[in-house]
Amino acid sequence: MIVELLLSVALGVGLSAACGMRVFAPFAVMSAAALSGYLGLAPDFAWIGTYQALTVLLVATLLEILSYYIPWVDNLLDTVATPAAIIAGALATASVVTDMSPLFRWTLAIIAGGGTAGIVQMSTTWVRGLSSITTGGLGNFLVATGEWMGALTTSILAILFPLLVLLFIVLLGFALLRRRQRRARVAIQRVYP
Repeated sequence: MIVELLLSVALGVGLSAACGMRVFAPFAVMSAAALSGYLGLAPDFAWIGTYQALTVLLVATLLEILSYYIPWVDNLLDTVATPAAIIAGALATASVVTDMSPLFRWTLAIIAGGGTAGIVQMSTTWVRGLSSITTGGLGNFLVATGEWMGALTTSILAILFPLLVLLFIVLLGFALLRRRQRRARVAIQRVYP
């Protein structure tokens, strides 16, 4: 029971991280995995595992991916994608965590799922903004490609190896935090030598 719960939480957080890169791609992967029997969904999210949902999610994924290749539209989409990613991350986590009371499930989904998706989305928004400033938007093609490939890869790996993906997300978070702390120390040393 505890192992299954840990695996479902790890799966939810991994899928939420993927939602931070692309909103619809993780749900398309979830739909395909549910239809093929690789993913169990909470009863109120069983609709994700239907052929109709798979069709709609694949079309939405394709449109989302293509939209990010249009210069400056990608930056505009990021303003909408940030709240959408947080909501999608919470829904992705809630859809796979099944052995928990609704109160705890939704609390976990909002905090862990929405939080993870929000952090990843804000990071990708920062990278895209930096790319727009430094390359005039020409480098955003590479950013867009990395994001959708990362979303698909993370989604698939989260379903196949949920604990490994969770470990990677935690280690990446610690590495980014340490880097930020080092930069803060260097900035303080410049001001107060």
